[in-house]
Amino acid sequence: MKNSILEHGLETISIELQQLIELKNRLNSQFIYAVEAILDGKGKLVIVGIGKSAHIATKMVATFNSTGTPSQFLHASEAIHGDLGLLQKEDIVIIISNSGNSPEIKSSIPFIKNLSSKIIALTGNKESFLAKESDIILDASVSQEACPNNLAPTSSTTVQMVLGDALAVALMKERNFTDADFANFHPGGNLGKNLFWTVEHLIKNDEKPFVNVESNMKEVILSLSKAKNGITVVLENETIVGVITDGDLRRMLVKYDDFRVLKAKEIMSKNPKTISIFEKASKALEMLKENNIGQLIAVENNQYKGIIDLHQLLEEGIK
Repeated sequence: MKNSILEHGLETISIELQQLIELKNRLNSQFIYAVEAILDGKGKLVIVGIGKSAHIATKMVATFNSTGTPSQFLHASEAIHGDLGLLQKEDIVIIISNSGNSPEIKSSIPFIKNLSSKIIALTGNKESFLAKESDIILDASVSQEACPNNLAPTSSTTVQMVLGDALAVALMKERNFTDADFANFHPGGNLGKNLFWTVEHLIKNDEKPFVNVESNMKEVILSLSKAKNGITVVLENETIVGVITDGDLRRMLVKYDDFRVLKAKEIMSKNPKTISIFEKASKALEMLKENNIGQLIAVENNQYKGIIDLHQLLEEGIK
């Protein structure tokens, strides 16, 4: 039984792969016309769908918006009940319909044609009403659905999705859309963080452990205990002169029999590594790795602003 289940999965993938190969082999100049039309368009890209095609349309809208092509979804059944108002004459419309003959699509097309500049059909039926009324036809036909009854949209929706991705990627390349452009639309993602986040984004102003050069060991230990990163900064007249880490405390215990008389300045590590709060977070990670240390002191005009920690950077996905 387990083998048969695996076979079902493999068969589904094989069928859909074959449909994608057929799509690749028939992609033609209509695809070029579609990309050029969108590139030359003065308005937004509106993608229309209904049923399963509506789900594909919303995914396509998300992809286009994140890759530099302003897009909006229009549900075919809502179009003739007021939502046509989102269309402007400069807009280009992609209508997704496997059959190309659904009543909702047929009833909305005359109005869409009147309110937009161009219609691109993404359909599995080149002889359909949609195809005949469109300016450009993207052939999304399939010879077989992966559904054993050849009914449920499976291969057809996969082909629609891939065609949408192909359009988005072609547009990106024609526009020379870079990773920096992509990050502008994804400031919260890992790419955005690596390109735009600075040290200032990561430090917390209320987490600035420090002691003075003349602080005793009790004060040092209390400061380290409150610190989350196992490090406290040593200041002299608000100037950074060193740091004390958990490791420095352990070395002190080995070296001195009586540490009660010691001052912070006697066990601190001098000349700690610092980084400007305006440097990229990725630069901080690079410095930590180069110096084989766990923390950097964040500064602004040589004034102590906080601690930047290796684990914190890695948790945020900084590379």
